[in-house]
Amino acid sequence: MARELVWTGFISLDGVMDSPGATSEVHPSGGWVMRTPFDEAAFSLKGDELGETTALMFGRRSYEAFAPVWRDSENHAAYRDLPKYVVSTSLDSDALVEGWGPTTLLRSEADVAALKDGGRGAIFIHGSGELARRLFDAGLIDRYNLLVFPVLLGAGKSIFSRHEHGEQRLVLRESEAYRNGVVKAVYDVTR
Repeated sequence: MARELVWTGFISLDGVMDSPGATSEVHPSGGWVMRTPFDEAAFSLKGDELGETTALMFGRRSYEAFAPVWRDSENHAAYRDLPKYVVSTSLDSDALVEGWGPTTLLRSEADVAALKDGGRGAIFIHGSGELARRLFDAGLIDRYNLLVFPVLLGAGKSIFSRHEHGEQRLVLRESEAYRNGVVKAVYDVTR
């Protein structure tokens, strides 16, 4: 049985995942998550994921943004010793962040497919919109754990591919709406 590859993250109602956390990020509306009233229940999905996560995966840019921060963050302490995989053709091994558990570079979608075929447990992709699109196009994403925020951003990076391809059906595994307008939507990709 292959390992499950899960993309998890925040998206706007119009499918944008770009710059959710800070105004210092690239998108002109950066920090849009922080402008939604906080409801602890809406973020319970993130805690639930910890029990399932056996490894983390990132694209280069997300790894470079998250690794130095998450390594020292008490909020992300559970991730410290987990195996991490960075999918990049340009990152050198000497650029990997020390002290954040074992990290392996993967160079292609074929490397990701081989990783899925070996081992057990779910691998969670955080951020990494470009990587998510490439892995979706390659048929490697198995599930989307989405927190959909009640905002329309109009433009920005999406986790969903805009390439012409056939219809892809998803099956709703779990959903819940919260008082602040955030909706949890967990979808399995059908094959």
